[in-house]
Amino acid sequence: MSFFISDALAEAAPGAAGGADAITGLLPLVIFGVVLYFLMIRPQVKRQKEHKKMVEALSKGDEVVTTGGMAGRVTDMGENFIQVEIAEGTEVKIRRQAVDSILPKGSLKEL
Repeated sequence: MSFFISDALAEAAPGAAGGADAITGLLPLVIFGVVLYFLMIRPQVKRQKEHKKMVEALSKGDEVVTTGGMAGRVTDMGENFIQVEIAEGTEVKIRRQAVDSILPKGSLKEL
């Protein structure tokens, strides 16, 4: 009658191979985090530092383009705001952080 009852087989202890499984389970997450850092986070931080240096280097007479697309010449500077002449006799006040780029001198000849 022993052919109706299967023999009980001993299994390996759960702690024997558990450490290797945990490391291989976390490995894809670690690789994903490293790739995310080098492809997205690091370049963004670099661009932010470059923009901050550019904004700090602004001076009167610089020709700038804003994030809204307006181009003009800086006429007055404040702590947080600058005044930009966009046409003869037309000046607007914008935040310093709204400056997208500094143009080479002489780019805006019509002002």
